[in-house]
Amino acid sequence: MSELAPYVDVWWHSVGDLLELLESLDDADWDTPTDLPGWDVRAVAAHTAHLERVLATGEEEHAEVPEAPHITGLMGMYTEIGVINRRTTPPAQIIEEIRTHTAARHEQLLADPPTDPDAVPERVFGGVPWTWRTLLRNRPLDVFLHEQDIRRAVGRPGNLDSPGAVHTADYLAESFGFVLAKKVGAPTGTTAVLEIEGHAPYAFGVGDDGRGRRLDVVPEQPTVRVSTDRESFLVLAGGRREAEPTRVVLTGDTALGEQLVASMATTP
Repeated sequence: MSELAPYVDVWWHSVGDLLELLESLDDADWDTPTDLPGWDVRAVAAHTAHLERVLATGEEEHAEVPEAPHITGLMGMYTEIGVINRRTTPPAQIIEEIRTHTAARHEQLLADPPTDPDAVPERVFGGVPWTWRTLLRNRPLDVFLHEQDIRRAVGRPGNLDSPGAVHTADYLAESFGFVLAKKVGAPTGTTAVLEIEGHAPYAFGVGDDGRGRRLDVVPEQPTVRVSTDRESFLVLAGGRREAEPTRVVLTGDTALGEQLVASMATTP
């Protein structure tokens, strides 16, 4: 479990951060809209409780999901189930549900740790075809991003130097080559460097096959360089909102840089 254990650790740390934040909220805070269309703080917490319950128990939930502008695709319909089923659930009960099921899940992972990162877990919510590696890497990302959704909604910024923050930024930065080559469609030979404060630079180049690949050496004069702080990158790559213009610096081909920033989102 040498590869997978750190993911479990950062998820568990992120769960603790989320629970601490939720416990500090007033009842009125739970009705505050977040950056996620159609979801308030209660919905974000309910969604987390739903997924962690499925992973801990293997029991799927069911609900009649209505048509709504913010519900798109099968996964969007699936994630709405937990929100619908907890629409009138008291905040304290949602918090306890998260605490109980994550604790059970943590004990399961410690008692019977997965050993093959490429194997398929017995329990994956919604039937997504994820391996252990993908599942365990995604859980801390999801929990941390939702903690930040809540923080922005209630005006309590912070926790951006946590293990969850570092893990999530590094994870999302890996998709920068995809953004460069596929979403933006940069031509062969284009190079781009992503500099996030507190992280080593990420450098990608577009190959002859049109794919963006990580470069072993960071070019001194890339086609474009995007420099920003961790929070700005997270809201952009997480598809939450636009970053403040002064917090994203572009050098080189600024037109390409603007396209990259506009296309940065790589999560639903």
